Amino acid sequence: MNDMLKRQKTIIRTSVIGIAVNILLAAFKAAVGILSNSIAVVLDAVNNLSDALSSIITIVGAKLAGKKPDKNHPLGHGRIEYITALIVAGLVLYAGITSLVESVKKIIDPVQASYSKVSLVIIAVAVVTKVLLGRYVKKKGEQTNSGALVASGTDALSDAALSLAVLATALLYTYKGISLEAYMGVIIAGFIIKAGIDMISDTVSDILGRRADVEVSKKIKEIVVSEQDVLGAYDLFVHNYGPGREYASIHIELPDSMTVDKVDVLTRKLTDRVYRETGVVLTGVGVYSRNSGKEAEKLRQTIEEIVLVHDWALQMHGFYLDEINKVIRFDVVMSFDMPHSEGIKILCDEIKEKFPDYEPLIVADIDITD
Repeated sequence: MNDMLKRQKTIIRTSVIGIAVNILLAAFKAAVGILSNSIAVVLDAVNNLSDALSSIITIVGAKLAGKKPDKNHPLGHGRIEYITALIVAGLVLYAGITSLVESVKKIIDPVQASYSKVSLVIIAVAVVTKVLLGRYVKKKGEQTNSGALVASGTDALSDAALSLAVLATALLYTYKGISLEAYMGVIIAGFIIKAGIDMISDTVSDILGRRADVEVSKKIKEIVVSEQDVLGAYDLFVHNYGPGREYASIHIELPDSMTVDKVDVLTRKLTDRVYRETGVVLTGVGVYSRNSGKEAEKLRQTIEEIVLVHDWALQMHGFYLDEINKVIRFDVVMSFDMPHSEGIKILCDEIKEKFPDYEPLIVADIDITD
């Protein structure tokens, strides 16, 4: 059984457990809430029901994401999981807004609650159950790199805290006669709305494309530069096509004396190592040629000092001195504070002033990895 199939089965099994537990909790809490006239407990039940629905959508997403690549989707269907996570977030947000409306209505037109000892015990058991479920689901989500499961687990832990607050409110009313039901409903609704907004924001970031994970980027570069003859690794782009489906491209700096057959052997070796050690598929390896002469190295150091004196110039790489055509070429990673065209003009003017016999050819790179 391959890793992706194991992942899918784990997600589905975890989601099924979440569905069963949340439906049971929703049923018990709904019964308690209706019998005791408690809007806070009823809303807590609605929250559990939305969690069950979220788990169903997670299962559907995992199934669809596991479809084999086809002609129209050669890199697979993994990003469907982000869409399902967005749907889950939308449901959570809707549940929160609905809960807020109902709670405000109860503040305007209050109804007195009445709790039995059995109902208080049921709420207490629900708190413990939610804590255990939340920890379990979140752990499985982190193990399988499933954003939907992590979100569900985090939401369950938040629900446990809210259920504890509901229990405290019920105890306060039962033994002190102070009714805060509707106000607790507003607080619960606020937490649900915030969770929905956070989940939407997080998922939209995944869809738009995040900055590459720092640890993954660092590991890939460490693997690359550990190989003999590799003088530097730059311009790492990691493309995400769903959890567990990452593809990358990178530029490496090699001596100008290295032959193409050796470069071919090296790049194939790097592709194999990166995949085995990180799970990232290295789809492209570009090459920068570095001069082997001492004069070129001295010139490179001088130009690097000129470039890096600017705080918006984060890195210089890919330097090559073309003595025959009198061209100096290199790349500069610029921060987002400096427009690329403006930064290139500044650097070209400064280099031409220092070395009037040479023509600088500068490429601006995006600050995409840490």
